[in-house]
Amino acid sequence: MKLEGIHHITAITGDAPVNVGFYAGTMGLRMVKKTVNQDDPTVYHLFYADEAGSPGADLTFFEYPGARSGSPGAGMVHRIVWRVASEEALSFWEDRLLAHGIESQRSPGRLEFNDPEGLGLALTVATVADPPLIAEHPQIPAALALQGFDGVRAYTFDPDRSRGLLQETLGFRPVSGASFEARGVQRGGFYVYDEAPGRGIQGAGTVHHIAWASPMDDHEAWQRRLVEAGARPTPIIDRFYFRSIYFREPSGVLFEIATIGPGFAADEDQAHLGESLSLPPAFEHLRGQLEGILTPLPDPRRNLVKGVLR
Repeated sequence: MKLEGIHHITAITGDAPVNVGFYAGTMGLRMVKKTVNQDDPTVYHLFYADEAGSPGADLTFFEYPGARSGSPGAGMVHRIVWRVASEEALSFWEDRLLAHGIESQRSPGRLEFNDPEGLGLALTVATVADPPLIAEHPQIPAALALQGFDGVRAYTFDPDRSRGLLQETLGFRPVSGASFEARGVQRGGFYVYDEAPGRGIQGAGTVHHIAWASPMDDHEAWQRRLVEAGARPTPIIDRFYFRSIYFREPSGVLFEIATIGPGFAADEDQAHLGESLSLPPAFEHLRGQLEGILTPLPDPRRNLVKGVLR
């Protein structure tokens, strides 16, 4: 069995309207699902991705309105890295971010910056043959757009604590030092450790968990393998849009293994993903209550046409 790189990455925001403006506007991603946190349905779970809502391009956020800012530390992902096609694309993004008040740091093949709540992000020139995962945006040419995740960087006090689980159980390939790759038949993604500056605090602008992609047919076998390895995974949880297994790797980062499918078109037409509040069947009876308490959000696609989201 092989994991097909990153499925999705989930972070926390304290301000969903600002979050929508940045990721669906400035960064050019498509909002592909507006739903709720299935463990706490009183808060949003927002999904941004490529045009099709593909695993490998899917950045998601739980909104806790007014949440205090967090700070990454040991046992937390601290930077999310996307692929772009060229140095020309990096120049485009350097200029675009600055025009939106976001400063960045440029180096050969790489651009680093933070989102409005301090979440660490980066763009890197793609060096793999994986198909690019691109969203349509009227101000961002496809040749310069984000192409899906390249990987993440996480903090740890001791990367060797996690090496056995990553390599022997999950099948990650060691690249160099504290860098690993999860690569399947279709796609791959990097997982890199940096020395932790100390303990972290979860809050707005921090990553909650990272999910790795599994073909549907392998999912039960992954759960059994994790049990046998002593990783203490959850049972398989049906999230309607995919199925999930959760566990912490030895450095403390919360991992998920999520299935490729059923996908976001399970309850919405592909052409209208993310335009209205989607609730899995088990939560549909809460619609009236939730629509009264969830933060009003802009319609990203409609407002892009009007020039509201930039």
